[in-house]
Amino acid sequence: MKASIRVLSAASLALASLAQAQTWPAKPVKIIVPYPPGGSVDVVTRKMAAKLQEQTGQTFFVENKAGATGTIGLSQVVQAPADGYTLAANDTTYALLPHIFKKLPFDHATDLVPISAYVFAPMSVVVKADSKFKTLGELIAAAKAEPGRVTYGTGGAGTTPHFASEGLGIAANAKFMHVPFKGAGEATMGMLGGTVDFQLASTPGVISQVKGGKARVLAVSGGKRVAALPDVPTFAEAGVKYDGIINFTGVWAPKGTPAAVIDRLQKEIATAMASPDMKAFAESIASEPGYWDAKALAKDLAERTAYWGKVASNTAFERQ
Repeated sequence: MKASIRVLSAASLALASLAQAQTWPAKPVKIIVPYPPGGSVDVVTRKMAAKLQEQTGQTFFVENKAGATGTIGLSQVVQAPADGYTLAANDTTYALLPHIFKKLPFDHATDLVPISAYVFAPMSVVVKADSKFKTLGELIAAAKAEPGRVTYGTGGAGTTPHFASEGLGIAANAKFMHVPFKGAGEATMGMLGGTVDFQLASTPGVISQVKGGKARVLAVSGGKRVAALPDVPTFAEAGVKYDGIINFTGVWAPKGTPAAVIDRLQKEIATAMASPDMKAFAESIASEPGYWDAKALAKDLAERTAYWGKVASNTAFERQ
């Protein structure tokens, strides 16, 4: 009798989950971006939200909850009902969090479930237009000749550009000097003004400065050249074996969100990224259109988290 009850209960839960997936989304879906408006995660998420709204006929809207390297907004999603109506957006910064904070306000490995990643943005080594460094090789040679003399700017200690720049130094066996600014925009201005020698930045964030003739890109991350910068070599082509640091925008859901809902959302995102307008959008911001499902995103996050841990151990950075 008890076994029959258990079977019926499991069947009832399965039917309820299926019904929820079939009706989802039955009301507006909120996507929390844990950063200020205007950044790459915000811009890409808003574009995806508009596309999902177009496809499903239901409202998808973005709410910005910035602060504490994204953990304030992420904590709100962790505490939200696990019903598919409150989601979190983020990027590769998520893999950095255990190495930035001594203690997080949530379980990094389990409290948020990866759903999908899309719009993949390479990072660029950028110098001002009249910089003496004409190639990545020249910049690295100078850093090797005088360790700590070649400087780079970031939006602050513990950011993705900070760890990525240190990773570049490790890969090239060179020592750079970190100069933290109050934000990525200020770091770019520091590079353009010559306060620092270079910046390792998200390509979409500096492409306008490059196209405006104020900056030059020495190399880009990833396995192939960027369509918007066809003459710029990859790190490998420039002589440095450093394949990582491709940024992405992704979506997470609270732990316990029904699998059927997650599956429906994955399919909608895959459909969106296969559309001509989303592909064109990605390319317009010097990024690659693409799609990872939950399994692929979870695998990448695990690998990135482990890699950033190795970088952190070689970086003079004290966790907050």
